[in-house]
Amino acid sequence: MWFVVLIGAGLGYLIGGLVGALIGGGLGYWLVARLRRSMLGKLAASQAQFLSSTFAVMGCLCKADGQVTEDELDASRQLWERLRLNETQRARARADFNRGKAADFDLDAELAKVRSLLGSQPALRQVFLQVQLAAIAADGRLHPAEREMLMRVVRGLGCSEAEIAQVEAMLHGAGQQAGGGAASGPTLADAYRVLGVEEDASDAEVKKAYRRLMSQNHPDKLAAKGLPESMREVAKERTSEISNAYDRIRKARDAA
Repeated sequence: MWFVVLIGAGLGYLIGGLVGALIGGGLGYWLVARLRRSMLGKLAASQAQFLSSTFAVMGCLCKADGQVTEDELDASRQLWERLRLNETQRARARADFNRGKAADFDLDAELAKVRSLLGSQPALRQVFLQVQLAAIAADGRLHPAEREMLMRVVRGLGCSEAEIAQVEAMLHGAGQQAGGGAASGPTLADAYRVLGVEEDASDAEVKKAYRRLMSQNHPDKLAAKGLPESMREVAKERTSEISNAYDRIRKARDAA
């Protein structure tokens, strides 16, 4: 900010002396303040839309198998707690969830909004999908219709092949837990999918993929790109998943 103010003051001084410097500095300060308010307003609007679409798509996914179970409803309420939503935000989340499970809900149109909002931000898409997966796996089972609907969401968001593989790894892990499997960490195959590398990738390639994903998924970076501050904990879970996958691969290679 002060850099712009100084430039304005300097130009003003060249044009009108001391008075010009005061006017130029004031104009510079006003311009920066206005731009900052505009940027903060756009960021707040983006974050509100992210939350709205999150709960609307969640409602649609939970209704995919024909009914919304009490466990799935509890998962939605628990998300309110995790996101520390206030009463007004909870009321909006409830309304969006109900909007999503309505028979006339236009999923494709909602996904188009999300795709426009997130742009080419794979890390934000993964957080969005991670929340959806947690909701449909809350009742201890993954119905085929829910799997099919989730993949429709994945395609609707414009995910790449690598991102689709990562979602499949998430689905596989959720399926194991829903089926009563031990939650001892990702399988080796799933770990490679999470990092988006082939099993014959070099150690350097694996480490590069790991570092790139950790950087892309840093909560501070995601917040600057539109992730609601309340979803910071979800973003941290994503970085934990990436770290666990990298550790799984590294230990397997060290033991070979």
